Amino acid sequence: MSYPQNNMPMPGGPGSMPQGMGGGGGGPPPPGSAMPGPGGPPGGPGGPGRDDSYFTESRKGEVNELRQLLRTFGTERDKQRKRDIMKKVIAYMTLGIDVSRLFTEMMLAIETRDLVIKKMVYLFLCNYAETHPDLAQMCTNTLVKDSGSEDPMVRGLALRALCSLRLPQMIEYTSEPLRRSLQDGHAYVRKTGVMGILKMYHLNKEEFDRAAFNDILYDMLRDPDSSVVTNAILVLNEIMADSGGMALNRPVMLHLLNRIHEFSEFGILSVLDLVPRYIPANDEEGFQIMNLLDPVLRTANAGAVVATIRAFLSIADAIGKRPGDDRAPDSPTVDDLKRQVCVRIKAPLVTLLASGSNELTYVLLKYADQLIDLCPGIFDDEYRQFYVRYSDPTHIKHSKVRILAKLANPDTAPDIVAELGELVTDVDDTM
Repeated sequence: MSYPQNNMPMPGGPGSMPQGMGGGGGGPPPPGSAMPGPGGPPGGPGGPGRDDSYFTESRKGEVNELRQLLRTFGTERDKQRKRDIMKKVIAYMTLGIDVSRLFTEMMLAIETRDLVIKKMVYLFLCNYAETHPDLAQMCTNTLVKDSGSEDPMVRGLALRALCSLRLPQMIEYTSEPLRRSLQDGHAYVRKTGVMGILKMYHLNKEEFDRAAFNDILYDMLRDPDSSVVTNAILVLNEIMADSGGMALNRPVMLHLLNRIHEFSEFGILSVLDLVPRYIPANDEEGFQIMNLLDPVLRTANAGAVVATIRAFLSIADAIGKRPGDDRAPDSPTVDDLKRQVCVRIKAPLVTLLASGSNELTYVLLKYADQLIDLCPGIFDDEYRQFYVRYSDPTHIKHSKVRILAKLANPDTAPDIVAELGELVTDVDDTM
């Protein structure tokens, strides 16, 4: 990445003010002084809270100035001033400026109780670990020590930084803190440990297998905290991607579905994605799963509702009677079950269609279109919900017109024809 040369006057740089103002000839201010210019960091003319000032271009020699500031970091009593120094270093790093020369000074700043500063030092460390592995090893003992801190946030942040170093030689230092984190009393540390297992898997699969982390991850599915369970599902699916995802059985599936109300929206989607891969042993189990998923249809999350519809249809396809099956004559067929599913999900889907954004409405219309083809006649009584609005974008208008044509029957045809007749005068010629 290339950067523009400092050949134009800039706030705080040479030429930004007349000779004789701001420290004799416009040179860089002495170490520790506030940077001039609008939007300066707290303590400067820009006032506090202007974080964008940290991303202004650097002046010549300013990295050396930051080194001097970091060397006095331990004696600095102003907490906010300490944070400002760290923010400036991270800002330069974000802009692509090489500040690895400050590695030693940054590592000395890690011994602090300020969680914000500690988090920025960890970020600095992880950023330069791959390109400066020798420097990263210098702070291994500190990270291992912090992973046993009394503060759960410090334990979690230290563990995340330790696993993010991505250095093969660090595996021996990572395994034990990882194993210890999975038994931690705080959920944040446990879920960080679960994600750390995934990083270890990609870094050294032999060590992953030797430590039997795969079995431990399955045990984490019974964790009392739903966020830990969500992470365990994601990690298992990625680790076992070659075999189609995590292995499922009846106890695991029912355990997750019985707790689905505890999960966040993201966690609910992670669980729902497992259902189409699970084949119920019999009709009773299939209906049990459907009953457990039924409350999800009442959520306002369109993604969860659509995933539940997909799960219902997959279960109906798995347990429904097919031609040639030697089942009881009164057993429901696949088509009968799918029709019952469409009747059940019609109301939630229509409600979401009326309350979503244009992008969401378009996606839901595509789902409705497929369901109408799957179960003709189910949506006929809701034809008014597919009337075109004057404010609808063109692509939504076209989707609604195609659906209205499929909903026409002897009872609804007059109203639908009248509605389509109004569209003849639409300003869009393609309509």
